[in-house]
Amino acid sequence: MAAGPVLAAGRWDVTSTVTDIAVPGAPGFILRMMRGKSRAEHKRLPAAQGVEALLVPDPKAGCRVDSQRIADGRYAQTLSCPQKRGAPMQIVRAGSYDATGFVGQATVTGTTPKGGMRIVLNQRAARIGD
Repeated sequence: MAAGPVLAAGRWDVTSTVTDIAVPGAPGFILRMMRGKSRAEHKRLPAAQGVEALLVPDPKAGCRVDSQRIADGRYAQTLSCPQKRGAPMQIVRAGSYDATGFVGQATVTGTTPKGGMRIVLNQRAARIGD
């Protein structure tokens, strides 16, 4: 059963845009190039799905949902995502939703061989077709 409003069935894009990034040891010009870059994850929703269907992590990433709260037009989610080496990355997402999708922010934190990394993403989900 959907939490909150039911979303329209069809094709949806979840677009993430890098707003801030700090990765120790990465060249500054690479980090500057990444700011403002967007990536869309394409999802196809069947009928009678809620916003939780858009918040499901990509199975290829192998992320685990540690906690999730979806109620009263707001969502909050915490994920753990494996890295090739080292401790899992943590992703904290929060924002608002309605029948047209969601808008929010995700903060990714983890450890690189040269220290802690942090990436902040603005996220938006919108229906793009049938």
